[in-house]
Amino acid sequence: MDTTAIVIVLALSVVTAVALGIALLGHRRAAAAARDAASVAAAADRLTTVQEQVSGQLNALAASTATHQAELGRTLNDRLDQVTKRIGDRLENTSEKTTKTLGALHTRLAMIDEARKHLTDLSSQVVGLQDILANKQARGAFGEVQLNDLVVNALPPSAYEFQSTLGNGRRGDCLIRLPNPPGPIVIDAKFPLESYHQLRAAEDDGARQQAERAFTAAIQKHVADISERYIVPGETADSALMFLPSEAVYAELHANFPAVVERSYRARVWIVSPTTLMATLNTVRAVLKDARMREQAGVIQKQVMDLMDDVGRLDTRVANLQKHFAQAEKDIREIGVSSDKITRKASRIEDLQLDDDDDTPVAPPPGLSAPVTH
Repeated sequence: MDTTAIVIVLALSVVTAVALGIALLGHRRAAAAARDAASVAAAADRLTTVQEQVSGQLNALAASTATHQAELGRTLNDRLDQVTKRIGDRLENTSEKTTKTLGALHTRLAMIDEARKHLTDLSSQVVGLQDILANKQARGAFGEVQLNDLVVNALPPSAYEFQSTLGNGRRGDCLIRLPNPPGPIVIDAKFPLESYHQLRAAEDDGARQQAERAFTAAIQKHVADISERYIVPGETADSALMFLPSEAVYAELHANFPAVVERSYRARVWIVSPTTLMATLNTVRAVLKDARMREQAGVIQKQVMDLMDDVGRLDTRVANLQKHFAQAEKDIREIGVSSDKITRKASRIEDLQLDDDDDTPVAPPPGLSAPVTH
């Protein structure tokens, strides 16, 4: 065989092999396509089943969702109703509280307005008081008025006298009528306001020392005047009272000026404030009451003796009355005895039985005569 024939044979062999390969490839593709079609059909069946399951689940989910939505709607409506009711109640309570608060606020504002008016009046009165205290004569009258009020409220009218003239011609603000000892005592009102204001207004040591000297001099002058004018031997007590109508001045004096107070003690002048004067007047009232009791002791003793005499006479009369009662009791007992005897005799008479057909005499009861026979 020549080369051409071999080439042809080989070419035919190659063509045949190619054709067989193509046929085999087509068959495989057909088989694969058939398998793919079967797989697709199975997948379609499974997909349909899944779709049906999903559809059922979706329907169940939709029904459940609708139920939950309905329940949620009812719950939300209930909650909204409750919230609305609570809000309404709270708004109503808040409105009531607000109304009450506004009413109370209105009342408080009215009270504040009234207090403001009082403060305004008080301010005007304070200004007027300052004007009064700026004048010495008016300040003295202020102290005398305060002294008069304290004395009138603490003592009976017979125990004091205002503006009483003493034997030396001096006139004290008030004379307290105490029995001897110690005797009548004078109270004079003093108000060293200028020196006290200087003392309070002092800004440095020099000004304060000057104010202290002025305050000390004013107090000592008042003490000397009272000791000289209102302590009269044989007419008044051996001491007198100086009335300071200011607790602040009194406190300043006793706190920072003990030497001045000691000098007033040696001069027999006792410095008092409204509070201490009230305590002193209460003591005076007790002394006056005790003096009146001593004055009335004789009268009380005589009345007691008369009362004892009356008690003795009462005892005698009670004894006589007891004797009368005893005699009456004895007479009543004797009357009872006589009554008993009469009753017994009457019973015996009732027990006596007389027979009209029997002429036999019957023995009479004791004390009666025998019957007469015919």
